[in-house]
Amino acid sequence: MDATYGAPEHLLAHYTCFRAPGPIEIDGRLDKPVWSSTPRSSRFVDLVTGEPAIFDTRMACLWDEEALYVAYWVEEPFVRATLTERDSFIWLDNDVELFIAGEDCYYELEINAFGTIYEVFFIYQDALRRGSRFERAGFDPLERSADVLGGFQDGSRHGRHPRGKRWAFLDFDLPGLRTAVQVDGTINDDSQVDRGWTVEMALPWAGLAQLFAQRRLPPREGDVLRADFSRFEALRLQGRPVVPSAGWALNPHGVWDSHIPESFSYLHFTERTADRA
Repeated sequence: MDATYGAPEHLLAHYTCFRAPGPIEIDGRLDKPVWSSTPRSSRFVDLVTGEPAIFDTRMACLWDEEALYVAYWVEEPFVRATLTERDSFIWLDNDVELFIAGEDCYYELEINAFGTIYEVFFIYQDALRRGSRFERAGFDPLERSADVLGGFQDGSRHGRHPRGKRWAFLDFDLPGLRTAVQVDGTINDDSQVDRGWTVEMALPWAGLAQLFAQRRLPPREGDVLRADFSRFEALRLQGRPVVPSAGWALNPHGVWDSHIPESFSYLHFTERTADRA
């Protein structure tokens, strides 16, 4: 792998993922005791520069035998959303995003303030061969709804991802996925200032197992996963949209591109619960 690609290792974030103390109801409300006692991340930063984001955004994670749980706190003075159809291009709205890195692949989940989601399963083309584990799992680009992602090209030293192109399986749905959103304000109403919105997700390990060949799931004490927690905000300046949209993440990627698993943050799993840490 090209060592110059993506963010330097010392800039990558590390987050301890505690075991959930009990069942979690996925309703988007993060004032529940289970999240109140869970450490939140540091403030998200600019995807390219690493400078603090304009609006406060933070995440937290928990886990149990059934699923990985992810929460987002999103500050937004004027909450906006337009897309309501599943698998619409949610990044065109203001959204939060989750990427989970696997072996020769990764998973992407996006959600907006309406709670509309977008999911994709990405596989590097050099790994999707006849007889590979992906073929056995039914990832056939000739039979599935698939596109090709080439990687970001910004004219800098980063260029395109050195691993090359990826198949993007647009019809992928993570089995058992549960998501919920709560808005503290009124969507698309600029007559008042909103506080923002919160997001809650449950991603079953049984579905995430497709990312790995033999890895044990659920994880155990000391296990590590790589994941990216990000947000995109369609800002306007003097009545005109800022292009590209503002991209913020738990740690910088060094380039305006979320699709860099080498720049994903580290999730460190522990059997301890947060209240006993």
